[in-house]
Amino acid sequence: MAMDSTGSELSGIAGWAVRVMETMGSPGAGIAIALENLFPPLPSEVILPLAGFTASRGEFSLAEALLWTTAGSVVGALVLYGLGALLGRDRLRLIVARMPLMRVSDVDKAEAWFERHGTKAVFFGRMIPLFRSLISIPAGIERMNLVRFTALTTAGSLIWNSIFVLAGYYLGENWDAVQLYADVLQKFVILAVLVAVTIFVVRRVRGPRRGRHERIGG
Repeated sequence: MAMDSTGSELSGIAGWAVRVMETMGSPGAGIAIALENLFPPLPSEVILPLAGFTASRGEFSLAEALLWTTAGSVVGALVLYGLGALLGRDRLRLIVARMPLMRVSDVDKAEAWFERHGTKAVFFGRMIPLFRSLISIPAGIERMNLVRFTALTTAGSLIWNSIFVLAGYYLGENWDAVQLYADVLQKFVILAVLVAVTIFVVRRVRGPRRGRHERIGG
């Protein structure tokens, strides 16, 4: 899929991302990825290969593409971490207590799970569609050590970004071939989430109707 220097032959998100990168250079790639973290419907699987492709055309270097896209990932994650910290445990428990099919004890279980697996969740979560953004919120709620969170986010993001940026860089104008594999991965993740949610709802509805008047204090 060829495109001229203005990216006018690409439309939608791809065209917008290329125009940002061509106008602002490598920092534009970082801004696009930061926004992708905050608004998951913007697909990193499109923006990252495009950053590699744009680098292959000499707009900026490959190292700059990797540096700025990773910086953008970290900035976006830190914003969501801040939102989680602002929400806090007490507000979360109040919200859950008012949600149908949910119990405050679910929050306690989630907290216990995050205490055991939070490090791995943040690192590997950066490489899983949908969860790439969402994992930052519970990290903020649990007030995970900020230095550790930033280091794990940087490492995980660098791995994920490098795969797609390098693919776009070496595939050149065939960068969009990466989307075929990315779409399969994303659909698999979405299906797994839907199955898990369905199982949870069925078990909760069929299970004993206890905890309806569960007190927030546990």
